[in-house]
Amino acid sequence: MVRTNLTIILLLLVSTIVAQQDPVMIRIDGKDVLRSEFEYFYNKNKSGSDLEKKTLDKYVNLFVDFKLKVRAAEDAGLDTVALFKKELEEYRLQLIKSYLTDREVTEKEARYLYDKMKDNHRAGQVHVAHIFKYLPQNVTSITLRETEMQIDSVYKFLQKNNTDMAFKNCMDKFSDEKQTFWMSWLQMPIEFEDTVFSLKVGEISRPFYTPQGIHIVKVLGRKEIPSFETVKDEIIRRRTHHYNIDKGTRAFVEKLKKEYRYTPDKFSIDELITQGSTVRTLFTLNGKKYTGKEFSHFAMTYPAGVRKQLEGFIMKSVLDYENSRLEQKYPNLCYQVLEYRDNLLLDRITEQEIERRALTDEYGLQAYFNKHRSNYQWKEPRYKGIVLHCTTKRIAKQARKFLKHLPENEWKDAIRLTFNAGSQPQIQLEQGVFTMGDNIYVDDLVFKKEDATPVMSFPFTAVLGKKVKGPEDYQEVRKVLIADYHNYLEGQWMNRLRTNAKVEINQEVLKTVNNH
Repeated sequence: MVRTNLTIILLLLVSTIVAQQDPVMIRIDGKDVLRSEFEYFYNKNKSGSDLEKKTLDKYVNLFVDFKLKVRAAEDAGLDTVALFKKELEEYRLQLIKSYLTDREVTEKEARYLYDKMKDNHRAGQVHVAHIFKYLPQNVTSITLRETEMQIDSVYKFLQKNNTDMAFKNCMDKFSDEKQTFWMSWLQMPIEFEDTVFSLKVGEISRPFYTPQGIHIVKVLGRKEIPSFETVKDEIIRRRTHHYNIDKGTRAFVEKLKKEYRYTPDKFSIDELITQGSTVRTLFTLNGKKYTGKEFSHFAMTYPAGVRKQLEGFIMKSVLDYENSRLEQKYPNLCYQVLEYRDNLLLDRITEQEIERRALTDEYGLQAYFNKHRSNYQWKEPRYKGIVLHCTTKRIAKQARKFLKHLPENEWKDAIRLTFNAGSQPQIQLEQGVFTMGDNIYVDDLVFKKEDATPVMSFPFTAVLGKKVKGPEDYQEVRKVLIADYHNYLEGQWMNRLRTNAKVEINQEVLKTVNNH
């Protein structure tokens, strides 16, 4: 079966880690699992979970079950679906960002921005309400004047009526944005930030413009900025998004150039800069040649001067080369991606094989309930019936007599059409299966445990139904039944997978887990 390119790369890279100090521990249908892979999953999953109470042998069985399900997903071709491949690739791209930058330099940049936020009084978060009118780039002068006049009128009104309720009413009536929100630095346009961070709690701004439109804002509250360690990663993410500062990446590329023996060809580079093109080799990385032809393809997608294009091409080439070697350099990265991939496949195959059927197989649910009915008996009897709160004693008696001749599933409609059809309803009702404490009137009239106060305007209460020791229909316990049926189906599926698979476990290698 054809696998995704990324899957093939992952499996090949895992296999390259094989060495005398990392032997094969498990073989499932001829596919090897190295000790290092097992240790990664075992150590990650056991911490802070019930697995700490399980023996290593028991976890091995859980791990084998997990891998068999993943194998079933592969056999079903779920790893070839375009959406799956896209999601896996996006996860890896997100994951490798921290591997493709100089963390020390990046954190220094983040610290600088953090301190600057505090110095500029832009630390923390601000709770904002705003009256906003969107203005497109091609707005007509007439529309612009009308909008300005409307906003000015609103502002004059708010100057005389500066209350939260007045602002909310104006926001509901005039604003294109009707929700309040919390914002922090680097989230909104600079014009918006300049205004919001200059206001005190309760203050209202004058009308002002941003590239999106015209605003009046009110500050509803503030929160102090958390510690640097808490917000560090978020600042790094926003910094790169807003300012495209890449000192960390540049510093990292310089380190990689030394590691991969970056060797520029001065003659070819001079030819490129003076003539705008070349067919020669521009530089090598670990002996791999990067030519003018490859540069020309890059330059077509990167409009700039030749020197700037060359700088971008070199950086991209170095980072791409590092990207291609990440799983070899960092085995844990390989296993992180592999873990995500396997869990995605597990979710999809479980939904396909188990979850859909557990939710929709009414025949199977009924059959399972009939076979295991004794599992759903209650420790204490319950009352299955209806509670009628009536306007008069006569109505209560009539309703009770009327319902005795009808099926239970018709009771509610019968009351609605017969006794509550007029403008003044004569009965309030509650129908269901009641245990002690669920309904004070059932406790009083059925279980004789509580004196219930009559309902105002419906003071005459009657009940109709019977005590039951267990559910008469599987729908009464549907929620817990679905969970039990799910486990039953999964057990049956797992038995089939185990029966059809060849599993070999090297017990000598197993003894060395976390002890080598």
